[in-house]
Amino acid sequence: MTLNVVVVDDSAFMRSLLKNLITQAGGQIVGEAADGIEAVERFDQLKPNLVFMDIMMPNKNGLEALRDIIKMDGNAKVVMCTSVGQDKVVAEAVDAGASDFIVKPFKPDDIKAVIEKYTS
Repeated sequence: MTLNVVVVDDSAFMRSLLKNLITQAGGQIVGEAADGIEAVERFDQLKPNLVFMDIMMPNKNGLEALRDIIKMDGNAKVVMCTSVGQDKVVAEAVDAGASDFIVKPFKPDDIKAVIEKYTS
């Protein structure tokens, strides 16, 4: 099964890096967003199998967007990606419905492991 993935990060560089790593790992990029508002819109429009989403973003942060996405689809798979590796943030993301959590800087194998987890 090929995963349809949406990548959400306010950094164009990070979106590009994630898209390349996800594609190399066998995922298919179906959309991207630069903030939480766009993330919720893309999720609603594209119905991806998986979302990689930054937490610290303008307009609507990743935790707020995660909560909105989970309200739309309680089975949504959202992987939170952030440079903030604090236990409180991880716990809040998991409580809000995050499926996984990756701390930046991540390695290509970290992304590959997540893609493999959701394709098997």
